[in-house]
Amino acid sequence: MAKVKILDHPLIDHKMAIIRNKNTDTKSFRENVNEIAGLMAFEITRDLSTKEMEVETPITKTICKVLSKDVIVVPILRAGLGMVDGIQMIIPTLKVGHIGMYRDEETLEPHEYYAKFPKEIVDGTVLVVDPMLATGGSASAAITAVKKRGAKDIRFVGLVGCPEGIARLEKDHPDIDIYLAAMDEKLNEIGYIVPGLGDCGDRLFGTK
Repeated sequence: MAKVKILDHPLIDHKMAIIRNKNTDTKSFRENVNEIAGLMAFEITRDLSTKEMEVETPITKTICKVLSKDVIVVPILRAGLGMVDGIQMIIPTLKVGHIGMYRDEETLEPHEYYAKFPKEIVDGTVLVVDPMLATGGSASAAITAVKKRGAKDIRFVGLVGCPEGIARLEKDHPDIDIYLAAMDEKLNEIGYIVPGLGDCGDRLFGTK
């Protein structure tokens, strides 16, 4: 069964209050989304594997630990883009893939319209990122897409989730760990998370 981790940290909580506020402007919203993603990166990567490497300091040689696998972030377009820079500030060697999903108006099921991934997803640690885990449909489809390309070590990273979205991922991908900054109450009748923060993509890119 998937492990669900809600990241409890005062700085994350403070910045979540800013992005939930309907009066926060686009610039502040975008900055705080990235900063929350950067803060989350520490916990997301806590159990990454390392290997030993000899390093020569100004004093002597010593053995240090470095990451043994590549880390790849895959934002779900378009809102997922808002989390990439924050994670990349913590992991400068990060490689970035992209996946675009659209929802069929009749079936409401997501379909892939764009996908581009670095070859390292096969052996690396893949972070599929999307600020909102609402119905879980897009997140599930994106994870299926990276699995089809050979990815095995996959984590989902979001800002706000709800029980419906978590249940969907646990059902479709019980092997995937889920990391969230906040767990909200429910979905409303039009598929928005309550209390949520509105349409994250519109607020990130000023199209609200």
